[in-house]
Amino acid sequence: MTKGTVLASDCRVADSFLSRGLGLLPRSSLRAGEGLRLTKTSSITMWLMRFAIDAVFVDKAGRVVRVAERLAPWRTAVFARGAAEVIELPAGTASETRTQAGDELVFEPA
Repeated sequence: MTKGTVLASDCRVADSFLSRGLGLLPRSSLRAGEGLRLTKTSSITMWLMRFAIDAVFVDKAGRVVRVAERLAPWRTAVFARGAAEVIELPAGTASETRTQAGDELVFEPA
């Protein structure tokens, strides 16, 4: 990442229609260091969610185009023009890592 920080050391990938649709719905929380990378999407919804998250919207080149912090459960859709995927993180992660639009992310296999 541009700032040399790690957003998520344990990040699952949701790359199918079903896994993206379910997202974090089965979860009651995310631990520090956990995340969910939703591919092929530029939007998320907080409908039916049980906890707040940060959402980092990323374009095809891995550049952050939007950071939505502390999204509350049951909120309507959130999107970012130009995003190709979204990384969902525990609320507060974006602030702690100083993640902002323009940052470049590097995705490394576990």
